[in-house]
Amino acid sequence: MSESLERRVVSKVSWRLLPYLFLLYLVAYIDRINTGVAGLQMRRDVPMDDEAWGFGVGLFFPGYFLFEVPSNLILARVGARIWIARIMIFWGIVSACMMLAKTVPLFYGMRFLLGAAEAGFFPGILFYLTKWFRERDRARAVALFMTAGTLAGVLGNPLSGALLKLDGVAGLHGWQWIFLVEGIPAVLLGFSVLKFMAERPADAAWLEPEEQAWLEGELGKERALKAGGPQKSVVAALTEPKVLLLTLVYFLVVTSAYGFEMWLPVILKPLARGDDFLAAVYSAVPYVVATVAMVLIGIAADRTGQRRWTVALCAFLSAAGFFLSAKIAGPALGLAALSLAWIGIKSAQGPFWALSASTLSPAAAAAGLAFINSVANLGGQVGPWLVGRLQKQTHSFSTGLLASSVLLLAAGLIVPTIRARPGRPGGSIT
Repeated sequence: MSESLERRVVSKVSWRLLPYLFLLYLVAYIDRINTGVAGLQMRRDVPMDDEAWGFGVGLFFPGYFLFEVPSNLILARVGARIWIARIMIFWGIVSACMMLAKTVPLFYGMRFLLGAAEAGFFPGILFYLTKWFRERDRARAVALFMTAGTLAGVLGNPLSGALLKLDGVAGLHGWQWIFLVEGIPAVLLGFSVLKFMAERPADAAWLEPEEQAWLEGELGKERALKAGGPQKSVVAALTEPKVLLLTLVYFLVVTSAYGFEMWLPVILKPLARGDDFLAAVYSAVPYVVATVAMVLIGIAADRTGQRRWTVALCAFLSAAGFFLSAKIAGPALGLAALSLAWIGIKSAQGPFWALSASTLSPAAAAAGLAFINSVANLGGQVGPWLVGRLQKQTHSFSTGLLASSVLLLAAGLIVPTIRARPGRPGGSIT
């Protein structure tokens, strides 16, 4: 009876929450990366060299960093439903207003403000998932949720490419249409959060009382297990060596990821023979293959419990992909190698965040997840700028791809050195 109840509750919670959270993250990620496609045209209207463009695109992340931890601490106090709704409405408005960025200073300022507006959303969702999924189910849940980050490229890049063709309609440039059209859904979904999201299982009218009691009991046991050990302050938890190592690992991954992601349409433009729309379409290919791989690898990480080694092997796979893409001359084979690199980066993230969520006590979880995410995401400032600078100096993206390979190799070597605490599932490291 208990096994039947367990399967029913896990299935019901998964089907109720994950598709909706997936949709929220899909919209968030499209608004974050659509600048890459917009840049195919925007850079003609707002003149910037490669280094300046990479720097401006990356300014999203300092704003994200400064407001991430405070945002998640507020979320823990006022509840996920109200705060995530506030975040989405605010970032949707700012994203749509990116259409007004017709000068370099304004572009820089709007990218910074967009990062500040979105701060707290991703770690807030991760914190929210800890209220609904046990540790043994969490890597799969996070991986399914995070497939939105790959499908954002599958759906968003071709959509953005199509919107570029509206250049001149209603007196707007194509890149302005991208920001306007893709910013509005976040505002609408923000209002839907207030109605749709239940704060915890006990508040979910769509669960039977027996199901609520079982899930609250299971999650309560995990909280009690964590609370049974020595208690740490939030500051002590954040400065714990294992947390700092995880932050370093994710910083290396993020630097490589955004250095690749924000420049991908430009990298693939020669393959598209200069056609902006085709470059946007081709840039969706790595996202397609990574979407399938990250779900399968997330499930495997839950079943085997080897989350540290899963993250390490994915980092090595991505390092190999970037190395091959820098050395292969043919554009089609180069795209295949870049797809391999993207499989590794994206597939590491579900197991990584399941691992990270289990490092902190319940009292420190909100701040801890935000700390790892916000500090590591400063790599999103470094990556696009570094690739742009190397491209400006060498007139080739190969050097930037090799740099990404080295960073991911280092990440893969660090992860296995982080020891799991005995008795924790799947390489958890509390």
